[in-house]
Amino acid sequence: MTDRITLSVIKADVGGYVGHSSIHTDLIETAKEKLSNAQEKGMLIDFHVTRCGDDLELIMTHKHGVDAENIHKLAWNTFVACTEVAKELKLYGAGQDLLSDAFTGTVKGMGPGVAEMEFEERKSEPIVIFMADKTSPGAWNLPLYEIFADPFNTAGLVIDPTMHDGFIFEVVDVYEHKKITFSCPEEIYDLLMFIGAMRRFIIRAVYRKDGMIAAAASTQKLSLIAGKYVGKDDPVLIVRCQAGLPAVGEVLEPFAFSHIVEGWMRGSHHGPLMPVAFYEANPSRFDGPPRVIAAGFQLCNGKLIGPRDLFDDPAFDEARRKANEIADYLRHHGPFEPHRLGLEDLEYTTMDQLMKKLEGRFQPE
Repeated sequence: MTDRITLSVIKADVGGYVGHSSIHTDLIETAKEKLSNAQEKGMLIDFHVTRCGDDLELIMTHKHGVDAENIHKLAWNTFVACTEVAKELKLYGAGQDLLSDAFTGTVKGMGPGVAEMEFEERKSEPIVIFMADKTSPGAWNLPLYEIFADPFNTAGLVIDPTMHDGFIFEVVDVYEHKKITFSCPEEIYDLLMFIGAMRRFIIRAVYRKDGMIAAAASTQKLSLIAGKYVGKDDPVLIVRCQAGLPAVGEVLEPFAFSHIVEGWMRGSHHGPLMPVAFYEANPSRFDGPPRVIAAGFQLCNGKLIGPRDLFDDPAFDEARRKANEIADYLRHHGPFEPHRLGLEDLEYTTMDQLMKKLEGRFQPE
């Protein structure tokens, strides 16, 4: 098949069951019905509906390209329909990720998270879609670096001639709305200087040196869009695998280390990112700790063959055990840093209100 395929992953929190821990099955069924109707009309080649924690995940294949208005409108209308069901069931935070009352041509900047890529389907096209809950888009920075730039993680960078030249990272400054690209391995140190600041500089895409797209991530940050805290961003990530790209095992390997991310309770705490099976993506302890799932698909003429639950593997038991140990350690800090985020990260929480309320009580020393 030579036609170009677009893979769109669009997510939103449209109502939690119970609290922020999971999603009611009625929302899943409503979303499936909406996307099934679109598929019958020829808008979609295929789709899969799932969830991670309290986030509804729409995975769609089509031929309309990235940022296609009809696809984004389909996702928006689906989220709106699911929000109505959530309101009927009095689910928590119904429609909290929908920051507008009307669709404006794209869901970007309206609350939902979006990761999309367009490509020519290869002879075999393995895809891994990562979905996270109770964290932010910066959570992908470390794994993406290890997958595409660290030879201690990805052996193919050393021994696969088609990967040996390295990859290009597209990084966005979500505060200044600018982007920059880094060619690696030659600019690894420059790249690390930026992406180590995970709150501001976020990897949006990775390309092979010949231009082949290898990964695409959501970079939407709700607090920057809404101007207040309305929930965590709960990002999604698409990674293509094998045949000149990292192997599936190399793509999963970074998640054997439960690295520290921002999010967790009220989006205001640091915690370990725990890799879990689909059925374990129900963050409940202190509304966490943050979770990530990995859905593996083989694309076949645009059809989604799968998913395989890639973290449903005892090989990740140690990562889960370590995540619980880290969670215990951090929780004992209570409201103190470094468990609680720094002041600059509490801009849209009670801290701003308290500073204004108590402003008159501060005296020169």
